[in-house]
Amino acid sequence: MTHPIRIQVINGNTFAAMTQGIDESAQSARFPGTEIVTTQPQIGPQSIEGYYDEYLAIPGILETLILSESQFDAFIIACWGDPGVEAAREVTRKPVVGIAEASMYVANMVAARWGVVTTGHRILDMIEKTIHRTGFAHRCVSIRTTGLAVVETETARQATLDALEAVGRVAIAQDKAEALCLGCAGMSGLDHELEHRLGVPVIDAVAAAVKMAESLVSLKKQTSKALTYKSPELKPIQGYPSHMQPVNLQRDS
Repeated sequence: MTHPIRIQVINGNTFAAMTQGIDESAQSARFPGTEIVTTQPQIGPQSIEGYYDEYLAIPGILETLILSESQFDAFIIACWGDPGVEAAREVTRKPVVGIAEASMYVANMVAARWGVVTTGHRILDMIEKTIHRTGFAHRCVSIRTTGLAVVETETARQATLDALEAVGRVAIAQDKAEALCLGCAGMSGLDHELEHRLGVPVIDAVAAAVKMAESLVSLKKQTSKALTYKSPELKPIQGYPSHMQPVNLQRDS
């Protein structure tokens, strides 16, 4: 008898209310029998709303994965910028899914032209770079920011829903978007109501990532260690604990 698929979902920030909301979405999306454990880093910013936040969040995300690597079959980084996803793939052979990438794959399969609706205005460049890195810049026709703070997506749900509806209508009418990705993990769970209001597919990025992770494990696919995602080069890293030293992260064999 095979063991159930076990997936760790890592909130990119340290905001406990968002971790709970992410977990609710992930649990709702999983197949019966899949086990999901949602957690957050011990260190890092309360929310990721700029490059400084993002870069400081990555060590905590990586440490969370490293400490539990042997316990799970796949990992999800639950922040729409997919912070640290490439580095995470270097420290495990198991699938590592970023919610941004997963949501774009889903949008790409249900619409010819799609967009992203997200939080603060300052992260526009971050969103553009994430889309470009994933290789879907030619399919994304709209990025619309609401001006919401990340924590508001959890603490002010009705206002978040209304703001997303407003920018979503602009994306559909002006940019001709035919589907929308929710560009923040804190927006998880709002997809069905927005679909009802807007009349186009709306992608919950956390839910999309769960289905991608389950599929990769079911297909028995692992992260390639041929070149790019080989284990970190052997060298000491000053100021980091032993479990984060490259000598203890050799996953290539």
